[in-house]
Amino acid sequence: MTATEAPQPSVPSFPPGFLWGVSTSAHQIEGAVEGRGPSVWDVFGAEPGRIKDGSTAAVACDHVARYREDVALVRDLGVDAYRFSVSWPRVLSPGGLDFYDRLVDELCAQGVRPVPTLFHWDLPVGLEAAGGWLERDTAARFAEYAATVAARLGDRVDKWITLNEPAEHTLLGHALGEHAPGRKLLFDALPVAHHQLLAHGLAARALRAAGASDIGIANSHGPTWPASDDPADTAAADLYDVILNRLFSDPLLLGRYPEGFGELMPGDDVAADLKVISEDTLDWYGVNFYQPTKVGAPGARDVEFSGLTLPAELPFSVQEITGYPVTDFGWPVVPDALTSLLTGLRDRYGDRLPPVVVTENGCAYEGLDDRRRIDYLDGHLRALHRASEAGVDVRGYFVWSLMDNFEWAEGYTKRFGLVHVDFATQERTPKASYHWLRDALRARRA
Repeated sequence: MTATEAPQPSVPSFPPGFLWGVSTSAHQIEGAVEGRGPSVWDVFGAEPGRIKDGSTAAVACDHVARYREDVALVRDLGVDAYRFSVSWPRVLSPGGLDFYDRLVDELCAQGVRPVPTLFHWDLPVGLEAAGGWLERDTAARFAEYAATVAARLGDRVDKWITLNEPAEHTLLGHALGEHAPGRKLLFDALPVAHHQLLAHGLAARALRAAGASDIGIANSHGPTWPASDDPADTAAADLYDVILNRLFSDPLLLGRYPEGFGELMPGDDVAADLKVISEDTLDWYGVNFYQPTKVGAPGARDVEFSGLTLPAELPFSVQEITGYPVTDFGWPVVPDALTSLLTGLRDRYGDRLPPVVVTENGCAYEGLDDRRRIDYLDGHLRALHRASEAGVDVRGYFVWSLMDNFEWAEGYTKRFGLVHVDFATQERTPKASYHWLRDALRARRA
């Protein structure tokens, strides 16, 4: 295939009931800050130097005002479902849930299944001031919030996601300080992991009480590749894999932490917490996948990697993967890694692994004629199909993202959308990848 050619608009055939969707998150697209309280990202973004282009998400994609236009884009794309997140600070504000009422009504009217995520990193500042995810009480407050949202939307929403990427929120927000709330606690951030997992379990109970029977979580996962066969490199890679993968999947799927980590977790009875985390909390397992990671023995100095500063005191180093195309983020494009990840999860967890939904997969590229994004999606869908053929119970795939948005600490410098957004005019323009996926889905249904 030449650089000017794109794959024909076709997608693999998955089992009946396979769910096609696109994803967004509240802080990244909603704007309308006057209708909600502040989140940790508002405070973090106001600090000089935190956001690379100095921007804020005060307007972002102006989605609160333009949601009907955006739902029409989802409908015309031809996907089954729209994954969005509910802003906890908006829900705590007077009338804040009214917006989600309107959004869910519009989705249902257009024949699109709403799939809300209850937490996508935008913790209310009041809770952060009380200790945030370092405090057990935040998990209890999250369950109350989940019950409030379910009571309002549960008559039209039947598929729920509790948390998005607790691993990244722990690592980037609390261990390294690269994301909100900007804490640099390194391994002292472990309580954040435990309390988010506990919040998932408590929220699942609240959702069950409201009648929900289709609950998942969106965990980030990626294969870890040792830098070499040297024992120091393989040991470092094993530790990294535990922290970024198994620290969050083992408690959910096995009811225990990886060896050596349970005793590091807070609380008087971690075993009781693990029952709350693992028992009847998942009907399906969400996987966010972007790239594998190459890991070796710790370095002698701080290093920059994919825009992150990794301190030398970490017991591992993250190294560049060469020999593959890369996205505008510098992330290697390795579709086969998705196949190996999913078959690896199946092999590790066996019948404890519920049906799998890829809740995020996408890439940052510039331009309306985004052939590289088409190649990326085509390759990863075929990799997902290979995992399905290998026996992994795959039930859905959500592209990240519907539209260009506020990309966290990168501001507006990275574009993940199937739809281009002119942030000066708010004009939406579907990219070549949007048309490719739309045509492929239409052909599949013909």
